[in-house]
Amino acid sequence: MKNTFGNSVAVTIFGESHGEYIGAIIDGLAPGIEVNNEYIAHMLTLRRPDGKISTPRKEQDNFRIVSGVVAGTTTGTAITILIPNENVQSGDYSQMKTVARPSHADYTAQCKYHGYQDSRGGGHFSGRITAALVAAGAICRYALMKKGISIGTHVKKCAGISDREFDNLNADITELNKKTFAVLDTACEDKMTQAILQAATEGDSVGGILETAITGMPAGVGEPWFDSVEGMLSHMMFSIPAVKGIEFGAGFDIADMRGSKANDPLRMDGDKVVSETNNNGGINGGITNGMPIIFRTAIKPTPTIFKPQNTIDFSNMTETVLTPKGRHDPAIVHRARVVQDAASAIVLCDALAMRFGTDYLK
Repeated sequence: MKNTFGNSVAVTIFGESHGEYIGAIIDGLAPGIEVNNEYIAHMLTLRRPDGKISTPRKEQDNFRIVSGVVAGTTTGTAITILIPNENVQSGDYSQMKTVARPSHADYTAQCKYHGYQDSRGGGHFSGRITAALVAAGAICRYALMKKGISIGTHVKKCAGISDREFDNLNADITELNKKTFAVLDTACEDKMTQAILQAATEGDSVGGILETAITGMPAGVGEPWFDSVEGMLSHMMFSIPAVKGIEFGAGFDIADMRGSKANDPLRMDGDKVVSETNNNGGINGGITNGMPIIFRTAIKPTPTIFKPQNTIDFSNMTETVLTPKGRHDPAIVHRARVVQDAASAIVLCDALAMRFGTDYLK
């Protein structure tokens, strides 16, 4: 099982949904980088369940940094973050240990780990592990902020309801990062919330689309082939549970354009090169061009729903019908946005350190 992402700045995640702890190790950050515990706690708050539109499982995420930070700054050695699991109900899963939840990782985990996997609450496959990713990403994100690099994600679509487009990017990012339910049009929050509640009432779930904007990235970061910025971001985004698609800039719509419309004409803005449009999402040839990086991910509906579903019991390879128990989200898209922010920050720190050296982030 591979649990580490990154080349120069590497993050390892560990733990299970109902284990004693989950956590992360960050290796490769330079000494002298400020670590703000209040900022980490705030990022974890944005991931936390929010009323009836989220799981009833409430975790306080009382994280501890047990190595790699002294007096609020990094020491240059590995940073270890521990987050306790304090609100578990493992008995909810005892009758489902060998019954595969459709579109979940139960069956594939059985195929790979032969029954030795921790099946409680999804074990290591659970979205609970994203709390560790958020905590690690918050350290990286805070370092990026000090370098003038901002990241913001909004719920572009949920249950078929669309938010407005990005307008003034820096102002929009600032406002998004203050919100628990990250939409640009405040009227959309109520509409999306009602749609999520309706699905929950019916024992069902909904998905959505997240759109991320990154400003302040210097030009010239990334590699033309296997470590392209698009490739690194895509690799990381598909590590987030429920992500099933990604597109950059104009995305798949660019296939319907002519070159004359798809190309981004260049001009000078003082002594800076900018493009008149951003159909390529801030990346050319796998390398940042200095324009905002824009990408979107597709988040599938939560696979665990409270409706009878046909499935199999892999202990005896027989067909059965499952109506799951436990505590589950009718939608995760609103909680996943801060995970996407954190994951983006980890990728960017790694890419910047590879290009300019680890001291760049100091």
